[in-house]
Order: sequence, then structure tokens, then C-alpha cells
Amino acid sequence: MNAPLVVIVGETASGKSALAMEVARACNGEIICADSWTVRREVDIGTAKPTPAEQAEIPHHLLDVAAPDEDYTAAVFKVQALHAIQDITKRGKLPIMVGGTGLYIDGVLYDFGFLKAGDREQRSVLNRLTIPELLDLLHTKGIVLGDVDQRNKRRLIRLLETNGAKPTKGTLRPNTLILGTVITREDLRQRIERRIDTMLSAGLEAEVRQLVMRYGWECEALKGVGYREWREYFDGSQTIEQTRQRIIKSTLDLAKRQRTWFKRNNSIHWLTDRSIAVDLITTFLNT
Repeated sequence: MNAPLVVIVGETASGKSALAMEVARACNGEIICADSWTVRREVDIGTAKPTPAEQAEIPHHLLDVAAPDEDYTAAVFKVQALHAIQDITKRGKLPIMVGGTGLYIDGVLYDFGFLKAGDREQRSVLNRLTIPELLDLLHTKGIVLGDVDQRNKRRLIRLLETNGAKPTKGTLRPNTLILGTVITREDLRQRIERRIDTMLSAGLEAEVRQLVMRYGWECEALKGVGYREWREYFDGSQTIEQTRQRIIKSTLDLAKRQRTWFKRNNSIHWLTDRSIAVDLITTFLNT
């Protein structure tokens, strides 16, 4: 029988991490971070990574497990997350997986059968093509797009790498409770703006500059929201305020994609009142 697992999902800046900390304190839990950017080292400010104090209070797993320029996939995350769940459970603690990267989370919850990773050199060649060129190549090969976002270059490249094949998906993991954070669009925008201003004050520009000097703009970590928007600023063609506005827009766009992803999952219990989260988890653990 599967050990109990609590999962907390939602949009970026919607309060998932704070809720996870509250739940971990109340339920003797440890946190597994399901985020495709906080897995990387040296990207701390722009990813809103848990603070050293938070990590000291509650153990966090799958933070800083990959280098900034290292290939890291949802398949790798699944293996490491399952190991973390087993480890936490063995020590008598409650595993709490929290994050906004839907593919990482669903890979664990629905036992995705992921496809083999693509060849890095081939990916580099494909990455130099434009989106219209990638679409033409997909059409030439007879690969059906299905519901893949045609504006998402990475997804188009992945379709070419797998020749159109997609991961297999099982049923929902037993003994699992999935909670979702709810927030209004206006509150979300205000939280995002405050978060980005805090990042700027904390030295985000210097963090990005150091990464660029060390790894170059093609580094995987610099493709994330909060990092890629700085390139024109460093080139002198964009002001700091324009950079700030671009990061805000990119973050809002990310939140919209996350919202769309999670809304398709009917197994999520959406928390219109977060104060009942601990009671829900206590009931879940006692059934």
C-alpha cells in the first residue's frame, strides 16, 4: 500500500510555500519542492527559493540538485521525488510535495512512463531553428501536434525528438490528497509585483550577471522567468523599469499556464479557505 502523500499545487506567488510550511509544522512533515527552477543551484533570488531559515526549520528536498547548465528532466525528478517520499515516510514523517511545475507533479502522481531524453547536440541544432521552421519540420515528418502549444519552442523540439510519441499516464496514486491554492487575479498581480520588487532589492541583477559571466546566455537556468528578461538590459537596449515590467508580464503568463494545467485535474481540492487545510489533512491521515 502506498504511504500517505499530501500535494499542494497552484500558481506562482499564490502562497503554496507558506501553506506547505504551516502544514509541515502541524503534521510533522517534510517538503519536496516540485519546481523546475529551484532544482538548480546558484539561482536563489529569482526563483524565490525557500530561505536558509525555512530550510533549517523544515527539511526541504530536491532543492539545488542540478547545476545551472545541467540537463534536468521531469523523468529525473520523478525518480528523485519517489526516493524522497520513501525516505521521508521511513523516518515517520509526512511527505508534502509542493510546487507549480505540473509535469513534475503529474509524473509522480500518475506514474508517467517518460520517454528517453533527446540527444543534446541534436537539440542544439533544433534550438537554432525558428518556430515556423520547427512547425514545417513537424509537418514534413507527419508528426501530429495535438494539443501542444505551437508557441512553445521547447515542446515542439521535444515532439521532434520523440517522433511524436508522448509519455504514458496511469491512474492517480492511491492514498494521496491534492490541495490547490486559490487567489484572485488582482491579488495575484499585487503579490507578483511585490515579490519582484523584493527580488530586485535583494540583488537579482547581480545574480543574473554572475550567471551570465560564468555560463553564458545559453545556460538552462537563464531560460527561466526572472532571468531571461535581463538580456536586453545588459545590452543597453532596455531600462531597469522595462526589465521589471517584462518580468512581471512573464510571471503573470507563467501563472496563467499553471492555472490552465491544474484546472484540468478534477482530483484537486481547491482551498477557498486555507485555514481548513490542516483539518482536511488530519481527516485524510485518519481514514
